[in-house]
Amino acid sequence: MYSNNHYNNQFTPAIIKKAFWGVGAIVFIIVAMAFIRPWYNVWSQEMEGKAEFAKAEQNRKIKIEEAKANLEAEKLNAQAEIERAKGAAEAIRIENGSITPTYIQYLWVRQQSDLNNKTVIYVPTESNLPILESTRLLMDK
Repeated sequence: MYSNNHYNNQFTPAIIKKAFWGVGAIVFIIVAMAFIRPWYNVWSQEMEGKAEFAKAEQNRKIKIEEAKANLEAEKLNAQAEIERAKGAAEAIRIENGSITPTYIQYLWVRQQSDLNNKTVIYVPTESNLPILESTRLLMDK
């Protein structure tokens, strides 16, 4: 009923030759990987080192540029302070070198306008203290 050819598992020389080459290729790949992997690890670490070095170099350049920008800002702030002092000196010279108590009071009131989002009501008194502050010592006792 069944043919003998169906169950006849014969190993022909061609099949044996292919199996031999397949096993040889697998052994060759395993041996090659045993030699290539250490070289790859060394190369990989070298590339990581170069990448870290490039990153450190870039970070150093960024810090240098930030320091240069800070230096430039400080120079400009110093120039602005010098110009402000020149302006104040010129204002004093225009006033003939005398600063009156009225002018000092004017400067104080002008300074109060620089306070942001604060309401300050100045009520001059005899002792030049705001009314709210005049009773503070009484409350502490």
